Amino acid sequence: MFPAPIQEAPAPKRYAYYALVAIALIFWLLPLMAVLLTSIRSLTELNEGNYWGMPKEWKFSNYIEVFQQTPMIRYMLNTVIITLPAVAGAITLATLAGFGLAKYKFRGNLLMFCMFVGGNFVPFQILMVPVRNMAVRMGLYDTFWALILFHLAFQTGFCTLFMRNFISTLPDALMESARVEGANEFQIFWSIILPLMRPALAALAVLIFTFIWNDYFWALVMVQSDAVKPVTTGLSALRGEWVASWQLISAGSIIAALPPVAMFFLLQRQFIAGLTLGAVK
Repeated sequence: MFPAPIQEAPAPKRYAYYALVAIALIFWLLPLMAVLLTSIRSLTELNEGNYWGMPKEWKFSNYIEVFQQTPMIRYMLNTVIITLPAVAGAITLATLAGFGLAKYKFRGNLLMFCMFVGGNFVPFQILMVPVRNMAVRMGLYDTFWALILFHLAFQTGFCTLFMRNFISTLPDALMESARVEGANEFQIFWSIILPLMRPALAALAVLIFTFIWNDYFWALVMVQSDAVKPVTTGLSALRGEWVASWQLISAGSIIAALPPVAMFFLLQRQFIAGLTLGAVK
């Protein structure tokens, strides 16, 4: 009924599997390697068309020039200011909403849950004009709050779906025994439910942090000044009308990708545990 582990497969099938995995990994890594090599090339090499060969001159100084020629530190700080409150707010709201939808039966429970789920199927591109107009009318356009509130609202739907499904797998007997001992609903949530959700919270935090940190579309729509731009749109300023400093854009992209990667490795164990919870009974 279930597929056998690849280690137990016949030798030809096992070796073919390993070969296909290696080939797929190479093709997946090619764009990343191209960006990495471009980040240490000189502008002269790029103008000569040397995109895939080894650099003739390894210019690690490109990583320094990014900070010298652009307000890279400002862009990174802006991204942190936008990302952390949005992630914390979305996870907090989703945890509370998911707990209520999973463990309390009330009229409209299923309808409310369907609204959270249905919001994830709305193409976000069609929201560009109304969301921008609403931000302008509210005086939030070109401010940190424009992006924070949008990501908070847009990501809460997915987070609630994730948390509700996880909390629904927790046995109701835990809550009932706590009520017998005299615990109120907040104590049940804080002392019993929340500690059990640690792997799910870590997995969700990594996902949402990566989504918001790497956002380019809404950063382009909602802000325009360097004082507010996150790093994704800030790096696009290096693309001039006639000349694009691709070596600096690549170096800046590598720097911008480091925080999500570091967060994943820091929470790797909890992330994997959160994704696999419930897979084995």
